[in-house]
Amino acid sequence: MARFLATIPILRFFDEAVTRRFYIDYLAFEVVLEHRFGPEMPLYLGVTRGALRLHLSQHHGDATPGSAVFIEMDDVEALHAELAARSYPFARPGLETAPWAARTLTVLDPAGNRLFFNEQVRS
Repeated sequence: MARFLATIPILRFFDEAVTRRFYIDYLAFEVVLEHRFGPEMPLYLGVTRGALRLHLSQHHGDATPGSAVFIEMDDVEALHAELAARSYPFARPGLETAPWAARTLTVLDPAGNRLFFNEQVRS
């Protein structure tokens, strides 16, 4: 029987240095995969933070800028505090209470991709 192991979204990016600053320095992901077909070819990155894995690609056709990823998590307030404490002048996301009984934190990456961090409110 087939068994699904993980879903790994692919997000498009353009500027390597800006993307690394956002995902590695600001969001505290770790690079676990880097691939180029040649020295001047587009970069493909795999990043992870805990159980969350994303692939970031400069390859045309891999993904569309402005995509969105919905990320279920615990303790979104701790993530908010962590990001607020970092020196990153291009984003100051706020916590919101969503109408679907959740606390959310929306972060926009440099290519316009939206990361929706979502924590269900338990009653």
